[in-house]
Amino acid sequence: MDADNLALQYLLSGITKGSIYAVVAIGFNLIYSATGVLNFAQGEFVMLGGMIAVTLAAFVPLPVAVTGAVLAVTLLGCGLELAFFRRLRRHSVLHLIIITIGLSIVIQEAALHIWDEKVRSLPYFTGNEASSVRWWGASISPQVFWVLGTVGIAVLVLHLFLRQTLTGQAMRACSAQPEAAMLAGINLQNMRTLAFGLSAGLGALAGCVISPITMTHYEMGAPLAIKGFASAVLGGLGNPTAALAGGLMVGILEAASVSVLPAAYNDVAAFAVLLLVLFFRPHGIWGKPAGQGVREH
Repeated sequence: MDADNLALQYLLSGITKGSIYAVVAIGFNLIYSATGVLNFAQGEFVMLGGMIAVTLAAFVPLPVAVTGAVLAVTLLGCGLELAFFRRLRRHSVLHLIIITIGLSIVIQEAALHIWDEKVRSLPYFTGNEASSVRWWGASISPQVFWVLGTVGIAVLVLHLFLRQTLTGQAMRACSAQPEAAMLAGINLQNMRTLAFGLSAGLGALAGCVISPITMTHYEMGAPLAIKGFASAVLGGLGNPTAALAGGLMVGILEAASVSVLPAAYNDVAAFAVLLLVLFFRPHGIWGKPAGQGVREH
């Protein structure tokens, strides 16, 4: 494989990884915009989506298993908001962050007891692990197209939901002007529960489509949460569109780093980006400093 083809291979790999980080980052933004909570359990929704789908796939067809997993994790996300965050409105941001980290650990330990340490995966949606498509000299797994297509459609549907439906507009109103939204008769608590559910479902869907490529195990949630958070911070917290761009940038940077650094330093790019952004531009590339704007979808 010549240098150009190798560069294209790294670019496609980066876009694939970046699309998953973008989904996690959008989940961060959805919950942060609606509740002000930075949910560091977001990566666990991705892990649970993959694990539940793998379990269900042993008994039902793959599409039914994926649908069931997304619904189950969506309900779990709603349940977490109802059980914990709805009761904690007056707590500080630091307390809420600690609670989400604690929830992440609890979910991870529960997954360990339910599914053990074994690495699992869903079958390839098309072809198998040896299947590939040649494109401009690069070899692409058909599952990559499933990942990119699914994430792209999910982000588009979410965008249309937030912009074109009354419920989505109500959610945006709660994010931008909570007091005015409440005076207009919008139930803020229900909108916050919906934000948790959407974020969890989106993460679960991502966990299902990446499972054949990256495998699924109980420890995969925390690294995804950190890289998703780095993507959200890079784009600018409170802006899902910027989170999409941030995720793709982190994924491409990570893939590029693999070409020059040993595999052991695979995570360096995400952490370096996070540190640099927090140091030089803490409100992100497309975000606004606190006090100069409102959170808006």
